[in-house]
Amino acid sequence: MERHTLRAKPGEEEQRLDRFVSDRLELSRARVQKLLAQGRVTLDGRKARKSQVVSPGSIVEVEVPKAEAVDTVAEDLPIKIVYEDKDLLVVDKDAGMVVHPAPGHRSGTLVNALLWHFPDIEGVGGRARPGIVHRLDRDTSGLLVVAKTDASHRALSEAIRIRRMKRFYLALAWGHLTDSPLVVDASIGRDPRDRKRMAILEDGKESTTRFEVRERWLRADLLHVALKTGRTHQIRVHLEHVGHPVVGDATYGLGWERGLGGPSRRWVDELARRISRQFLHAAELRFQHPTTGEEMIFESKLPEDLATIAEWARSE
Repeated sequence: MERHTLRAKPGEEEQRLDRFVSDRLELSRARVQKLLAQGRVTLDGRKARKSQVVSPGSIVEVEVPKAEAVDTVAEDLPIKIVYEDKDLLVVDKDAGMVVHPAPGHRSGTLVNALLWHFPDIEGVGGRARPGIVHRLDRDTSGLLVVAKTDASHRALSEAIRIRRMKRFYLALAWGHLTDSPLVVDASIGRDPRDRKRMAILEDGKESTTRFEVRERWLRADLLHVALKTGRTHQIRVHLEHVGHPVVGDATYGLGWERGLGGPSRRWVDELARRISRQFLHAAELRFQHPTTGEEMIFESKLPEDLATIAEWARSE
């Protein structure tokens, strides 16, 4: 059982208890409501209801049962290790690889590969997702850090929570941003109409992304993206929200390019034909080493499939 004591900070506006706990502990609203129903959440020493309001100075205590053990089989799968020491490792993930087992993806994941190459991480940070501190979508390539000890997992997870771990991406978006840099601050939650999608919701989790045009091509912009928060599908949802979805994004940008007509129609069609997955790459990772305190900086170039598309787009 994990126990958390949360104090509402002075200056924070009043908010519903379920949203407060969800935001602070990075848990889904449904998970928090289940904990409330089980009596595992108290507000100022008393069992709480989800509709109660948390005020500045309130103390919320939460009991979170540890993840149940799962049978995750170690698999001899290739992975790119760009850095390793006794506390952590940094992986450059290929597109197409799921990070951890989930319904429909019980094998072939990064976790399956990690358990083969680094069997000592079993149980680190919980048995369900050993070593995993943050995730990338299946079709997003690039850098992520993996903890090799519980102490490192706690420290790195806290760095993400307090936004001291910096994550930067390269994304190709349809059309041209009118402002650069552009900061999108729009709350994200599970789409109530389609549980496989995320959406901009008034009562979603706080989400902020900064976009800056790195290169401007004929009918698409190559963007440098900085995450302030790290919600599921955040970059993709925010770009769809401002009308410039990620090129190749079958969930949030399917068919969007059909609206780009005129003399550049042939270029648009050819780019859509050439892309085989979403043009999104985790290109840079910065964090403080949990043991030594050293500033760690890692960079990853565009993988071959995206680099080939970029070369073609520049030439045109």
